[in-house]
Amino acid sequence: MLQGAQAIQRPSLHEELVERLRNLVIEDELKPGEKIPEKELCAAFSVSRTPLREALKVLASEGLIVLQANRGARVSEVTMEELAQTFPVIATLEQLAGELACKKMTDADLASIEQRHNDMIDSYAAKDRQSYFKANQDIHNAIIKAARNDVLESHHRLLASRVRRARFMANISEERWAQAIAEHEDMLKHLKARDAQALGQLMRNHLMNKFSAHMRSAETGAS
Repeated sequence: MLQGAQAIQRPSLHEELVERLRNLVIEDELKPGEKIPEKELCAAFSVSRTPLREALKVLASEGLIVLQANRGARVSEVTMEELAQTFPVIATLEQLAGELACKKMTDADLASIEQRHNDMIDSYAAKDRQSYFKANQDIHNAIIKAARNDVLESHHRLLASRVRRARFMANISEERWAQAIAEHEDMLKHLKARDAQALGQLMRNHLMNKFSAHMRSAETGAS
């Protein structure tokens, strides 16, 4: 067998659909309370109703949409009260993840996180919010994985989907965006120093700063 003739790895249709639908919700193209336009999405993605509905089930399990019997699906409406209760829990999980990652991460883990950090900086310089957000989330997820704690990772994954849209919308202002970049620079510095306490506290503050930014933007939009 030819050594170079290996299977081509590509996302499955299901995974691709889930990712695209998730991004439509997170990036506010499908707004809270809005009915999912299944027919329109099937045409846009060139898929039938069956794979689309299977993908919607995944988003429902993540809390991003609500499936309604005989009435299709709607984008979930996450209240400020729910966000106020959820963000401190996620912040605490990320604090613990940062502390554990400093103790358990490998050199390869650190190199991967640093590469994602550099990608994020490039996206910030280009003012590309979509690629910035992806790199940003990749960093947080990589730190979670580097903590080597399956229970922490599963609980974080469950809650993170509920606040992902808020995290995306939180960097609207240039001031907050610059602050987030500065926080990430310090996060990388503490990771390299394997300073568990400093990184853990910073990651907690970073998440709570995101929540505060989201609250300010919501209040401004309502005024």
